Amino acid sequence: MTAEQLSHDGLPEVQLFTDGGCSGNPGPGGWAFILRHPGTGKEMEKSGAEDNTTNNRMELMAVIEGLKALKRTCEIAIYTDSVYVQKGMTEWIHAWRQRGWRTSDKKPVKNEDLWRILDDKLSHSGHDIHWHWVKGHSGDWGNEQADALANQGVPRG
Repeated sequence: MTAEQLSHDGLPEVQLFTDGGCSGNPGPGGWAFILRHPGTGKEMEKSGAEDNTTNNRMELMAVIEGLKALKRTCEIAIYTDSVYVQKGMTEWIHAWRQRGWRTSDKKPVKNEDLWRILDDKLSHSGHDIHWHWVKGHSGDWGNEQADALANQGVPRG
């Protein structure tokens, strides 16, 4: 038996800290995640970058890439400083789907490609997701670490 921490449903518990940003918006951007297994203390981190992107796209990529790193179904606490990502997944996405990926004023949902990837990843994963918004640059360990990693990935001109 490992020291893995299990949820009440018997799923391994993990924490996913994510962040993304840009130098200019749009401009060169970076994303990063830290995946932590509280029961074992094991961590994984990864970051990436794009030459011409937006803050919101990088925030979404951080979550998508973090979820891709999981090898099995888990109970996941996702920590993000992006209200756009947190509310998008907990409030807005249901209506977007119903309206054919249109906003309430009938405009196309921005970043639809990434929202669809994230939606598909979570809809078919079996993961038990808990979304947590944290204030950026306020001393939250995971957010500060993910922010530093994302900034390292931002291509500089």
